[in-house]
Amino acid sequence: MSVVTYEKPLPHIGLDDWLAKQWELQQINDERRKDAFNLRHEARQLRNETNIKADWDTYHNNVRLGDRVTELDRWKAVLESCLKRIDKEMGSLKDEKYETEKQIESLGIPLEIISECISMRDNRQGSELTHDEGDTELKKELCVVEGAKKMLIERCQTAWEKINKLNEVRFKLNLHISDKQEAIDIDKDQLTLDKNCATISFKYDPLRIVKNSIPYEGWLEHSRHVKLLADDELVDTLRLKEAVFVVRERVKNDMLAQRDRVDFILRKRIYQTQKARNEIAWQQLKMREEMEKVKKEIHTLEESLQTKTEALKLAETRLENRSYRPGFELARDEAERGLKDEVTQLRQTRKDLQDKISQAKATLNALEDQQVATDREFDNKNQSLMSDIRCFDLRARLRQREFAGPASQTDRNIQLTRMEKEIAPT
Repeated sequence: MSVVTYEKPLPHIGLDDWLAKQWELQQINDERRKDAFNLRHEARQLRNETNIKADWDTYHNNVRLGDRVTELDRWKAVLESCLKRIDKEMGSLKDEKYETEKQIESLGIPLEIISECISMRDNRQGSELTHDEGDTELKKELCVVEGAKKMLIERCQTAWEKINKLNEVRFKLNLHISDKQEAIDIDKDQLTLDKNCATISFKYDPLRIVKNSIPYEGWLEHSRHVKLLADDELVDTLRLKEAVFVVRERVKNDMLAQRDRVDFILRKRIYQTQKARNEIAWQQLKMREEMEKVKKEIHTLEESLQTKTEALKLAETRLENRSYRPGFELARDEAERGLKDEVTQLRQTRKDLQDKISQAKATLNALEDQQVATDREFDNKNQSLMSDIRCFDLRARLRQREFAGPASQTDRNIQLTRMEKEIAPT
């Protein structure tokens, strides 16, 4: 051979084997293409399904986030409304408390006036120092003012405690509103995110249960509890505010009624004292007239006694001189019997006149003593009258400024219904 050939030192296959190999390769290729087709079809189906599911999941979660933001906005609006009402009620309650404290402070003047009136009337003297209606009503008025002051102080203390409670509720509401606003901002930020944002990344264990997290039902119940707590405090505050106003008005009405009663009793007592003083003045006048008459009568009796004494001296002198008649001339004749009868009669007359003079002088002394007692009683009546008049004048301060009642019943009705701001000024 002119050409040198080289062959691999391997066994060669035959044509049939080659054809078999060719057919086998074709079958394998077909299987691989079929598997690849099925894989592509399944991959496309899986891709489409996952894309659709992911898009719908994202949509539903966006809807859920939007609903959550709406729910949070609604609860935030509800709590803000409660907060505004609480702020308003706190302001009203503080105003009521301030008015009550002003009224408590103003009670110092009535207490001082009443105490001064009691002390002033206690300076009465003699029989005028009595437990009359004026004393009873003044002490009753003192008890009314003291009781009113105690009641107002208790209401102020209750209002102060309620204001502190409202501050606590207000703090809770502000905290919840702030938390909800922060949650709204966070959820709104989540709504702005998408898969193309640069801030997204894988996180460590995102499926974990966050510490201190609570179930939705617990959150809803807690939000309802906060709103219910605020509503209960608002209702209680309104009731307390009305109670404080009612107590203040009742105290004012009780004080006005007792003040008018005391003034009436003092006017009545002044009238009674003036009547008694006028009666005593009339008695003094009549007593002085009677004393002058008794003095004149004593003077007349003394003159009569002096006349009777001179007459007795005359009769006794005549009897004595006739005792010197001589001899049988010393007879107990009619003249002697007449003179003796005259002496006896004059002596009895002088005794009667002396007794009457003594009696008249005793009567005069009794009249003078009674005159002194009457003068003392008249001075006591004057002093008592002036005390009551000064008390009545002193109590005129109870009708000034904050103690003055409404000028008319219309003004009183306006004050009671709090319509001052609704009526246009004239």
